Amino acid sequence: MNRGHKETISTRFVSTAFIVLAIAIFKPFGLEVWQWQAYVHLLAMFMLGLISCFLTEVILKYAVRMPRSYDRGVNYIISRNLRFQFINTPLVSLLICLYRHFVLRPSLLVEVNRLSWSNYLETLLIIAFLSFAIGLYWRFKFRSSYLAAELEETRQLNEQLKKMQASDQEPHRKADDSADSSSLITLEGTTNEHVTLDIADLLYIEAVGNYVKVVSKSSNNEVHASILRATMKQMEDVLQSYPMIVRCHRAFLVNLSQVEQISSNSRTMQLVMRHNNDIIPVSRSNVSKLKEMIEQR
Repeated sequence: MNRGHKETISTRFVSTAFIVLAIAIFKPFGLEVWQWQAYVHLLAMFMLGLISCFLTEVILKYAVRMPRSYDRGVNYIISRNLRFQFINTPLVSLLICLYRHFVLRPSLLVEVNRLSWSNYLETLLIIAFLSFAIGLYWRFKFRSSYLAAELEETRQLNEQLKKMQASDQEPHRKADDSADSSSLITLEGTTNEHVTLDIADLLYIEAVGNYVKVVSKSSNNEVHASILRATMKQMEDVLQSYPMIVRCHRAFLVNLSQVEQISSNSRTMQLVMRHNNDIIPVSRSNVSKLKEMIEQR
């Protein structure tokens, strides 16, 4: 059993126990007339709650198409838990109403437990209030723990990025010592304009309509931009032999050697560039690929 399944079971167990404990304290549904038998009924309601949680998990996974995934970030988990509550609250209320009608009512002939819309709404309001209370707790707990995990992951990514940049600079130092000009590259547009630069000086390339903006630094570390009439696909094809130049967004090609740091939160990842502190977004579809590339090098 993996960590996700264990955490799911623990969460549902604690939530159900909290609701049953609240019912035990306030004794709705005519439970005040029972003595020790009330604990048997509470245990039965606890089991109904767990059954309802299991059914809701199945509905979310196969009908709503929202499996429990920790790779999609804290917002996905919080959104999934909200949907869980919207499905589980009416379902567990229905199960408790059926239990009230078929078990509690015949035992002591308590007519207040007869199955009806008013009894269902009463049960729904009670369960909804308790679910809201426990939901606030889990929302805070999940957000805090996942944000802490994301900060730790970002810190490790930045450390791996620095190591990757250090190892990538060695070939360039040797090339500079031997006065080798093989690192120079010429980027051409569909017209006569072109840009010649050292590949190590390239910061990023941005798509701007029918043009691309090539941002690079000069020998005195001044940043300047050149405009070429070209597509990002053309630029990507020209630069495909340089592993440090990666597509991080449909509108950006970035040189990882010129990334100052990686910043991320529950919604997005961004790359902060050296020399000009420009912030380059990383699209959701490219986050996993970028992480894998940095971790493997």
